[in-house]
Amino acid sequence: MAKVDLKKSFEELKERFENLKEALKPEKLREKLKELESQMENSNFWRNRERSKEVLRERKDLEQTLKSFEGLQKRIKDLEESINEPELQELVEEELKEVEKLLKELEIRTFLTGEVDKNSAYLTVQAGAGGTEACDWAQMLLRMYMRWAESKNFKVEVIDLTPDERAGIKSATLLIEGDYAYGYLKGEQGVHRLVRISPFDANARRHTSFASVSVLPKLDESIKVEIREEDLKIETFRASGAGGQYVNKTDTAVRITHIPTGIVVSCQQERSQYQNKRKALELLKAKLYQLERKKLEEEKKKYEGEKKEIGWGNQIRSYILEPYKLVKDLRTQHESYEPEKVLEGDLDDFIYSYLRWLNTKESK
Repeated sequence: MAKVDLKKSFEELKERFENLKEALKPEKLREKLKELESQMENSNFWRNRERSKEVLRERKDLEQTLKSFEGLQKRIKDLEESINEPELQELVEEELKEVEKLLKELEIRTFLTGEVDKNSAYLTVQAGAGGTEACDWAQMLLRMYMRWAESKNFKVEVIDLTPDERAGIKSATLLIEGDYAYGYLKGEQGVHRLVRISPFDANARRHTSFASVSVLPKLDESIKVEIREEDLKIETFRASGAGGQYVNKTDTAVRITHIPTGIVVSCQQERSQYQNKRKALELLKAKLYQLERKKLEEEKKKYEGEKKEIGWGNQIRSYILEPYKLVKDLRTQHESYEPEKVLEGDLDDFIYSYLRWLNTKESK
């Protein structure tokens, strides 16, 4: 990289950092941190267990954000002192890449300010029309999200899985546990399209497959959703599986129907009926919360006028393996010419681009 490019890259990075500083308002964060610490010193603080947990989590988030911000600020200052030193250009180039990566991570955190952005997430993949092709594509997507989550050191748990008779899956639900899992993944909701030479076509023809992705926040105790026992229809059944010693011999799987809304959830991965019922109820709670949020958004639209929104049932991203290689997000226009890497879980640039696009859209 030429010397003039290094300077230009540094100035662009510095400008982004200043914009971040303005959005982050570190002084206000420090004041908020002092306020939380003051609350913790109160003798009655630990009596309210739910509130104390919330405060401790908020304090941890603030401390991490401030630590990241201050570390970034110092590294940018050090870069500024080194940028004009000819003998340090190679080191400066490497440091610029590292600082840009850290800046991007902190930018994402500033975008994630929604009520449930910090929460863990339920992610469901559903095969579209197209038989075996679509089921195979659904399994590819499921693997992609599992690999991405593992790269973030998130805990991944399969809640429900319905395999296809020939290949792939008809549907599956994951619980991805970790800070900001929902915030990172919320932009993945929608229809994903694959174009490739079908491995199931003896004539090696090109096929197009679709699969839907749904993302829900896992709700903590601070968010109340009322579920009445009389509104539930609870059924048990034998869990499906590939066969062998792990197939359940008893009806441990649970399916719950919420009668007023018609929402159906199921869990079959745990070994006991009680555990499956508990996890199915948690998933139902998340779906009911999303339903209420959707009603509120629709109510707001009546007063804001008609807006074109990206939602369930609309294609959001294309993955093309033939006749050329490309992954393209149709909302942000972000592209990758390495679909194999994306399908291995390299999603960070797509997630960052979506959150940046969403933040710009909401600020208008």
